[in-house]
Amino acid sequence: MQLDEVLPDLAAESEALDRLVAGLDAQQWSTPTPAPGWTVAHQIAHLVWTDEAATLANADPAAFFARLSAVDDPLTFVDRAAAAGVAPPDELLARWRAGRAALATALRAVPPGEKRPWFGPSMSPVSCATARLMETWAHGRDIAETFPDDERARQHLRPTDRLRHVAFIGYRTINHGFESHGQAGPTTPFRVELSLPDGGEMTFGPEASPERVTGPILDFCLLVTQRRHPADLALQASGDDAAEWMTKAQAFAGPPGTKREPRAGR
Repeated sequence: MQLDEVLPDLAAESEALDRLVAGLDAQQWSTPTPAPGWTVAHQIAHLVWTDEAATLANADPAAFFARLSAVDDPLTFVDRAAAAGVAPPDELLARWRAGRAALATALRAVPPGEKRPWFGPSMSPVSCATARLMETWAHGRDIAETFPDDERARQHLRPTDRLRHVAFIGYRTINHGFESHGQAGPTTPFRVELSLPDGGEMTFGPEASPERVTGPILDFCLLVTQRRHPADLALQASGDDAAEWMTKAQAFAGPPGTKREPRAGR
């Protein structure tokens, strides 16, 4: 993927979520989402904060390192930043829209071949844009699932071909899932075979690998963004490492997230 391929999809994913939340009233912005302790406002505040951090990392790495050095508790700073960023909907929307534009400008300005710092490994502009799309999709999913009777929310939940970016970063972070839990990553590359909504297939890794994960691309994306418990997904794992990874999958940087519990009745 090239940056000019990812940025339009990041913009489209952000605009789709923007349309959904812009139509909510103030009370709905205060509605709790499936993420424990987070309302709709917390979800958008987190996207605002992360976009601004990514812009700083790409435009002024020294300033980003200074911000990173001020993180006093890696296990709670994300929740604290989201809570601190909660503001009236109009203010949050304005900051989010401005931040998205600033990030795109900063990513395009990074010299070819260079990487910029992040809370995990340093990232190229393409990887940064892909990560932002992944997070936007995941937090948008939380918001849409908050309003199951809203037709706009149901439409937002429908899979798009932008899931290929989320699946890509999910595959690329297989080792990170183990490492975030204090374990070495597997030595055998995984084979991942994902069925697409249109009947096609997306694959990663050596075809003959004994470590395999197969199933719908939507379920794979829900797993790597920790939006569903593995027991609630139509994914199959073959091989000891692949089976263990299903409990550790994590496409985002930082310490292990709070996993979702199995849904009632499963």
